[in-house]
Amino acid sequence: MSKRESFLRNHLVIKLLRKRLATFKEILEYLKLESELQGYNFEISKRTFQRDLEDIRSIYSIDIQCNTSNQYFIVEDDRAEANERIFEALDVFNAFNLTENLSESIQLEKRKPQGTENLLGLLHAVNNRLQITFSYQKFWENNPSQRTVEPYLTRSRGHAVRALQTNASAAKLAFNRKVA
Repeated sequence: MSKRESFLRNHLVIKLLRKRLATFKEILEYLKLESELQGYNFEISKRTFQRDLEDIRSIYSIDIQCNTSNQYFIVEDDRAEANERIFEALDVFNAFNLTENLSESIQLEKRKPQGTENLLGLLHAVNNRLQITFSYQKFWENNPSQRTVEPYLTRSRGHAVRALQTNASAAKLAFNRKVA
């Protein structure tokens, strides 16, 4: 079985258990249906399922337990919302890969990237309390300005950073307006 099939299977198990409790038999039926829809073989043994649960716990930090009625469920924690957004993006990505002629089925917005390429660097600066310097341009201004800030929070969608500027005032800066 390929890594892609294993990855997608784990995603499907999580997706199902986010909706409802399910027995191993119900999970197998769901995986069989998805196998037919997606053209992969997601069917697994009980032992492979147990290994998948270990992988899901270690990779995604999602704990799946079995209750006394032999139904599996996800133990919710403070990372649940972040994981939901990640899996939402994976659903969109997977839909793109399944659609043979994308332009006939899905109309994408024509837009520039929103600055998410800076997200890891900003998170590093937030976690280590580092100052960052960059050029920033407001939409209504012609020339960019130099900014030095101490970021302390990034928005969940990754479109903005809240930062303390060197003059001690708080500001919200959009990633897609940063020019360098």
